[in-house]
Amino acid sequence: MNQIINMIIRQVMRQLINRGVNAGFNQASKLGKGKSARADADAGPQMTGAERRAQRQARQSMKAMRRVSKF
Repeated sequence: MNQIINMIIRQVMRQLINRGVNAGFNQASKLGKGKSARADADAGPQMTGAERRAQRQARQSMKAMRRVSKF
């Protein structure tokens, strides 16, 4: 009986931790998007192709980290 209760508690705790991690990543990405949107508005057409590629790669890396962090 004790093992069953422990299993259920572990599952619930894992779900809560995953939700917290996902919420944290989402919040961090919103902050990053807000800063980059302002930087894009200021920079306008002055942004080079290399900067755009670096920005795209950073976004893709963040998405990959979110996928990996989901247990």
